[in-house]
Amino acid sequence: MMKRRVFLLACGSTAFAASGSARLRIGQIGTEHAHAAGKMEAMRALTDLWEVVGVAAEKGYEGVPLLTEAQLLGTPDLKAVAVETRMEDSCATALRCIEAGKHVHLDKPGALQHDEFKTMRLEAEKRGLTVQMGYMLRYNPAFELLFHAVREGWLGEITEIDAAMGKLGDAKQRGIIGALPGGGLFELGCHVIDAVTTILGKPQSVSAFSTPTQSDGVKDNQMAVLQYAKATAVVRVNHADPFGGPRRRFNVTGTEGTFEIVPMESGKVNLSLTKERGAYKKGAQSFKLEVPKDRYVGEFTDLAKVVRGEKKLAWDAAHDISVHETVLRAAGVWGKGS
Repeated sequence: MMKRRVFLLACGSTAFAASGSARLRIGQIGTEHAHAAGKMEAMRALTDLWEVVGVAAEKGYEGVPLLTEAQLLGTPDLKAVAVETRMEDSCATALRCIEAGKHVHLDKPGALQHDEFKTMRLEAEKRGLTVQMGYMLRYNPAFELLFHAVREGWLGEITEIDAAMGKLGDAKQRGIIGALPGGGLFELGCHVIDAVTTILGKPQSVSAFSTPTQSDGVKDNQMAVLQYAKATAVVRVNHADPFGGPRRRFNVTGTEGTFEIVPMESGKVNLSLTKERGAYKKGAQSFKLEVPKDRYVGEFTDLAKVVRGEKKLAWDAAHDISVHETVLRAAGVWGKGS
């Protein structure tokens, strides 16, 4: 069943084509975000779902019309906009799109200040518009199965989550995270915190730790402890780890099982259960789920369903607002202009 679901996710455009529905019009504002080119590539690849009408930016992409923001938002029957600007501009840009009546795909973490993010997210909710945050782990098949396992109670009562998301940042990357008050955890750890919050909700308290590895003071080595009534989540983000990619992991432990994903986006799962659950046996087992080559295809496949009114996005405004606040707390900047 799971393999079939993953296959349908990867081939979602074919399923829509079969329904005979017309393509939805979408555009992009900005090319500065680290994920910008990948998001454009995913939208253009889903030709049965989306018609990319253009990009509003100083420099665009080959074969994509270069428009002003006003031209893009004024495009007839434009349904959605992917916001891929610099972090300082992203939330204000998303709000302008919402005020123009468009659904938004907003790349992570969404804003530097919490009040700005909260205002934007609630305005979309008031207008009945969707803001899909660009947290790539949401649509990874291993995380989809994890979220299902937690909802169905396979792991019992969750007692701990242990997660790490590192990389070896080059000079350019260090410059980027060094310019952010929250450092690397704000820029990268938000993916993990979104997943933790999906499982456990908003934490009761958050403790932030930063131990820079170099004299420049860049927050490249951080840890946060998220405390709940009966669980603790530890999140590490290390931009000085030469083996960060292969070591990225997400481990959830409960009173009736453990679910570990390592490396984080690989689809490789180590699952231990105190009793048989669905297709999975009692005891320890390891398996690999098929992961789409394009990590962003799932996002825009799901967004098309939401825009068509076939479903609601699984993550609402309350969730996104909680995640944004928790990210700021975990990065040690809550209350400092947040």
